[in-house]
Amino acid sequence: MRQILAGMPWWVKWIAVPLIAIVVFGGLIASVVGFVIGLLFKVLVFVVLVGGLIFLVRKFMSSSERSDW
Repeated sequence: MRQILAGMPWWVKWIAVPLIAIVVFGGLIASVVGFVIGLLFKVLVFVVLVGGLIFLVRKFMSSSERSDW
């Protein structure tokens, strides 16, 4: 592969080949990026919900222990 590209102009190596790769594999790349972003968002939502649950449980547990009614 190196010998094939050795005789080509610089714009073929640095512009044309990556552009062709993006056109051919663009859908796959977009799918992978979308999946990773979606997974990270779901992990973030999970962490926020679990953190909120822990906060609420600790708040109500501490308020029930200090009850002087």
